[in-house]
Amino acid sequence: MKFVDEVSIYVKAGDGGNGMMSFRREKFIEKGGPNGGDGGDGGSVYIVADENLNTLVDYRYTRRFNAQNGEKGGSTDCTGRKGDDLILPVPVGTTVIDSATQEVIGDLTKAGQRLLVAQGGWHGLGNTRFKSSTNRAPRQTTPGKPGDARDLKLELKVLADVGLLGLPNAGKSTFIRSVSAAKPKVADYPFTTLVPNLGVVSVDRYKSFVVADIPGLIEGASEGAGLGIRFLKHLARTRLLLHLVDMAPLDLSDPAEAAVTIVEELTKFSPALADRDRWLVLNKSDQILEEEHEARVAEVVARLEWEGPVYVISALAHEGTERLCQDIMNYLEVRAERAAENPEFAAELAELDQRIEDEARARLQALDDQRALRRAGVRSVDDVDEDDFDDEDDEDGPEIIYVRD
Repeated sequence: MKFVDEVSIYVKAGDGGNGMMSFRREKFIEKGGPNGGDGGDGGSVYIVADENLNTLVDYRYTRRFNAQNGEKGGSTDCTGRKGDDLILPVPVGTTVIDSATQEVIGDLTKAGQRLLVAQGGWHGLGNTRFKSSTNRAPRQTTPGKPGDARDLKLELKVLADVGLLGLPNAGKSTFIRSVSAAKPKVADYPFTTLVPNLGVVSVDRYKSFVVADIPGLIEGASEGAGLGIRFLKHLARTRLLLHLVDMAPLDLSDPAEAAVTIVEELTKFSPALADRDRWLVLNKSDQILEEEHEARVAEVVARLEWEGPVYVISALAHEGTERLCQDIMNYLEVRAERAAENPEFAAELAELDQRIEDEARARLQALDDQRALRRAGVRSVDDVDEDDFDDEDDEDGPEIIYVRD
């Protein structure tokens, strides 16, 4: 199944049914009164979180959804049938955004959570509603109200406790295969991972946590290079980040330089995400000599000016992974207990989560705008060089420069 984490759809609630104008007509009854019934309400559109889904691929090609209209009223005081509500199932972790205003309508983080995105139209009134002692034969009715219509953007962020960061071939997929039952693709070339992978790590009999692996980041990822920028948003909901560094890269590159690159790209994408608790994990220790371990570790720590936890592991050989998973489980439990007992700490976490959400959405929207400008042949003012102004007399026709406030 294809992994799709962003879609744009159009939803239209049902229109309310019109009221009926009718008069009683029966044999041997000379003057029948009004008996026109009301119309039915239009159906509403709801989005519901379904734990059995893990992608938005169902909305990739079918993008317009209409709820059922309410039926018009009938004679003999019959009310029109109400339109059926339209239920759109989405994976847990989906954020619903109004495309026109960029307002976040709701965030579906629990299975079964239900969100109203388009209200059905109100029913029209039949002429029976207008009869009175002075108006014995009313001929007034009201039409049904139109249902709400909206352009929506659905964004899926996977729900995981721990997120993995690193360059391509840092061993992230191998780590997940080592500590969980997940089997992501592993190969000796970059960008083996094309979509996020989730793995459930069981520490004890009744203790487990979820790890998310995203495609590797490269230099320039914050500007749209590579694949990882599209999936960095999936780390927004995590509680802990593991920064994996390849201690023995095949291209003989500097592990310390690779570690610095990831931190710089992460900070450019979202400074708040860079503030998330992060542990340094030096992988592939089995590929280097034991006497070189300390020197490699010291070099990476010094270049990063790292003061947090440092782990040296080999995911392939299962060396150091068990201790790392135990420490992660202990960290998550202590964090949860502290948040439950300390409201101020819980508020700080919530504030950080909101900052990450806002910064990630703003960054991705800016990249989408840049891509749209390039497709339209319009250049941003940031892409214009001084030489362009010197040669503008030689150009055929005016040049359009887009300026963002």
